[in-house]
Amino acid sequence: MPVDVETFTNSSLGVSLFSTLAAHIDTRLGHSLADYTADRIASHRSSRLVRALRLNQWVVLGEKTTGPELERAVRRTLRYSARSVFDLYRYIHEAEAMEKLAALEGEVTDLISREAFSDRGLLVVGLHLSNFDLMVRWFCAQNFRPLVVTIPDPRGGRRVEYEMRQRVGVDLVPGTVAGLRKALRHLERGGTVLTGMDRPVLRPRLKPCFFGRPASLPVHHIYLAARARVPIVVAATTLEEDGRYHVRVSDRLELASDHGGNEEMLGDAENVLRIAEGFIRRAPQQWSVPLAVWPSAAKLVPQ
Repeated sequence: MPVDVETFTNSSLGVSLFSTLAAHIDTRLGHSLADYTADRIASHRSSRLVRALRLNQWVVLGEKTTGPELERAVRRTLRYSARSVFDLYRYIHEAEAMEKLAALEGEVTDLISREAFSDRGLLVVGLHLSNFDLMVRWFCAQNFRPLVVTIPDPRGGRRVEYEMRQRVGVDLVPGTVAGLRKALRHLERGGTVLTGMDRPVLRPRLKPCFFGRPASLPVHHIYLAARARVPIVVAATTLEEDGRYHVRVSDRLELASDHGGNEEMLGDAENVLRIAEGFIRRAPQQWSVPLAVWPSAAKLVPQ
């Protein structure tokens, strides 16, 4: 029976094997292996991952990309993603190498030098853009100590990644009711909370507009910021031509309301997503969400 590359690379065994391999091979060879793996996955056009990436890229690129051009966009997205995973596991225990890979722009230095607890909390939201995970781990090695809200029930490869993050000192809490309560208390005490904003949820209560379409995205970050009455900062990473991961942050965004009603939450979520759109447009193929962000538009994507 042939090996399903996508299933294997997302399994606990696949992630463990890849992380071990990445730590012991040359970077050029590792990037070649990452490209090969990405191309193999891209060739399975009927897989859920490839279909999700086709949909997401089609929307982000203005709903005009068709045929071979869309296939190239998906392949580039998978290649960027695979390279990011290799670099993550290649350099995760090499602080000096990670520092050389990082290019901090704007107010990022102020963010990572922030005290563990300040007069006012801060909520940082990140994107599945380039190698944000590697940069967060490097930040934590610089004594940046956010409370990181992750997916509620990581399994398979995601569970292995969760445990690896814990081992390198990232303070994690699952996005359960109990976890969100902990994050809220952390913000109210003046701490920093970091969470994602672009991984879709199965049955969203609200569907904020993102790239012109209602998206199945979470609004837990809006709930937390509204309840704690703290600002939101959007953070993103892109791989540039100099071979370094450039990290940028937005200005602090004060929410329109602290009441947490549906209309207010939707408006605030869309304001944050507009900032995210700007970051993604800088490098659309580096945005790699493995699930369909706009499932209702799936049938519109050219085959």
